[in-house]
Amino acid sequence: QFVESGGGSVQPGGSLRLSCAASGSLFRFYEMGWYRQAPGKQRELVAGITTGGRTNYADSVKGRFTISRDNAKATLDLQMNSLKPEDTAVYYCNKNPPLAGFDSWGQGTQVTVSS
Repeated sequence: QFVESGGGSVQPGGSLRLSCAASGSLFRFYEMGWYRQAPGKQRELVAGITTGGRTNYADSVKGRFTISRDNAKATLDLQMNSLKPEDTAVYYCNKNPPLAGFDSWGQGTQVTVSS
């Protein structure tokens, strides 16, 4: 249902832009989010966006990450600036919140921040 792309390896202070492609024609009706899961940690919501474009961010990424959506293209983006080693994780997109047992998770995209 959702396919993430755009991850990679960058040095601290660098930038990456993640993209998520959604299948189906109902994307514009979904509140969406970007999530991440670091090794040994639970998956967490880092940024959310409503159907009307209101955004919210985890404190850890506020001011550095920007979430956006294009309902015509059914895509969700995450611009990540001033990356830190603690941003290293697999990043996923999904509805916000995802419906357990219905909304599956994609493979995600790996982001590694290291010098």
